Amino acid sequence: MATPYKYHRGIKFPPLTEKEIEEKLKETEEEMEEVLKWKKEEEERLVKGKTPQAKAAAKRALPKVARRIDTVNGNLIYWKLRKEGKSHFHAQIERAEYWDSLKNKNNSEKDEKDSEED
Repeated sequence: MATPYKYHRGIKFPPLTEKEIEEKLKETEEEMEEVLKWKKEEEERLVKGKTPQAKAAAKRALPKVARRIDTVNGNLIYWKLRKEGKSHFHAQIERAEYWDSLKNKNNSEKDEKDSEED
């Protein structure tokens, strides 16, 4: 007779070591530097763009840059908490709350703009 299927199989991956967590934090910090560099380039292109198309492209890219900065900030929060010894569960909740607060902030700003237009 076949063995019954087990629903709980335990941990799929071994927990990250301190060194791996430190490495991930460093990678995320480097990513933040790249994103800030990208933001600076887009802001310069918005001001010093040679064509209207270049300026429009920079204007369209700025919200994407802001969203990317928010994402990387959330990841920084996660990895800093993990470095402090917090569990994945706790760090993930903090990161999700941070992103949720940004989403709520953006929605409230959008609502204010809509009410001003009426």
